[in-house]
Amino acid sequence: MEPITHLMTGACLARAGCNRKAAYATLAMVIAAEFPDLDVLWAIDGPIAGFQHHRGWTHTFLGIPFQAAFLVAAIYLVHRWRTRRTQPSAKPPAAPVRWGLLFLFTLLSLASHLLLDWTNNYGLRPFFPFNPRWYAGSFVFIVEPVLLFLLTVALIAPSLFALINSEVGARRQPFRGRGWAIAALLGTVCLWSLRYYEHAQAITLAQNADYTQPDGSTPPIARTFASPYPINPFRWATVAELPLTYQLATADTLHDTLTTAHADSIFKPPTTLATLVAKRSWLGEVYLDWSSWPLVSENPRDPNTDPSAPTIVTFSDLRFMYGTSLLPKRDLPPLSATVYLNADRRVIRMDMDGRTQH
Repeated sequence: MEPITHLMTGACLARAGCNRKAAYATLAMVIAAEFPDLDVLWAIDGPIAGFQHHRGWTHTFLGIPFQAAFLVAAIYLVHRWRTRRTQPSAKPPAAPVRWGLLFLFTLLSLASHLLLDWTNNYGLRPFFPFNPRWYAGSFVFIVEPVLLFLLTVALIAPSLFALINSEVGARRQPFRGRGWAIAALLGTVCLWSLRYYEHAQAITLAQNADYTQPDGSTPPIARTFASPYPINPFRWATVAELPLTYQLATADTLHDTLTTAHADSIFKPPTTLATLVAKRSWLGEVYLDWSSWPLVSENPRDPNTDPSAPTIVTFSDLRFMYGTSLLPKRDLPPLSATVYLNADRRVIRMDMDGRTQH
């Protein structure tokens, strides 16, 4: 998920009751909710390095205890610095200082990050290095406005009601918004449950569809996939793998319909010497390790071009070959990559999502 959803989820988890049990719970849980995405710093070494390490060890069950220990240790140092500067007569914190409990709350918030990332179709490897498999729930879009609305209301409403209460002279509560936070978290679970069920329905529609070919034959379906659209839980982008083609379609689970078009049929590209070389490049190995629906094709050459012009091999993922109102369709789908080869079939350039690896 995008960072705002992570941060607000951590804040709601803290307000749901954790901030009453241990001091610094809100601070620790908000930071922890987004902390695993620090792996984006790998992009300093280039887009391929960033892609290779994104959702790496910081997004694993093995890694989150170390992250929790680091965050709690950092907050402990801040606490020691604050207590040395605070006057003895200063008001004590509203919640008791409990470092063990704070560690558990931080673990919970870190785990929420993994759970949120699992719900979209990019996926993660939570059991790495013991199990290198990628897992993806694929039932929530990476930016879900409904989820953002629930979390935003839960965090803003208590402050608005506090302003109203201050006008009438009501006593200010030390901890506000617990009920709103719990309601938002329960609403999130309900939204996930609906989307999870509708995702299964979309898969069923894709599996039972009639992909009759122009010659009248009905090829067998090897596997199917469904990607979510934002806001609407009844609309899905599906992919079906047939012997010679991939069939893209749009599923409407509310009306049990699947809309396909001949233009949405993609022939499986042939394996060429150029694609074999590109697959063995650094970018190719990283991409194929992540992608469960790769489409690797050699771009056709214009006979009028210079013979010394590079050969271009494109990597795409069929899970992202659809446009939405939040992410319009473009020439190359998101998370596409390109490898350029010279006349000797040597890699001379690698691009990831439009950025060149130097």
